[in-house]
Amino acid sequence: MSKAVNVGDVAPDFSLPATGDEVISLSTFAGRPVVIVFYPGDDSPVCTKQLNSYNDGLNEFESLDAQVLAISSQGLVSHEAFSRKYGLKFPLLADSEKQVARAYGVLGPLGFPRRSVFIIDRDGVVRYAHRALSGLSYRPVSELVDALNSL
Repeated sequence: MSKAVNVGDVAPDFSLPATGDEVISLSTFAGRPVVIVFYPGDDSPVCTKQLNSYNDGLNEFESLDAQVLAISSQGLVSHEAFSRKYGLKFPLLADSEKQVARAYGVLGPLGFPRRSVFIIDRDGVVRYAHRALSGLSYRPVSELVDALNSL
């Protein structure tokens, strides 16, 4: 098992299939801040509320040139339906093998990613990390924007 990624660490790169028929790598966004959101499941109540909240606040992230990426272990069929249903404007990435969740230290005991958020700076260094223990709440847009503003 790999060590959890912490603030100050270089963010592990990854390439995953994503909505919009893309394959997205973290390195694609070198030179830009990235907000990586791990979430347990498409269409679950808290995940739906969280991702809709980030979608509603997308202009705040974009005004800071930050890219939002949401990752869970469901496949692309599920992600595409979920994204379409709610009009999500940022990519959902399919970590079906859970390799990225393991690399970031967010895989929970039941095999689902814990609700977690990482902010990666322009140089690829983790500057913010939050891992929820219960997953019943999520970090608000304002907190993430404040963290981005401090970069």
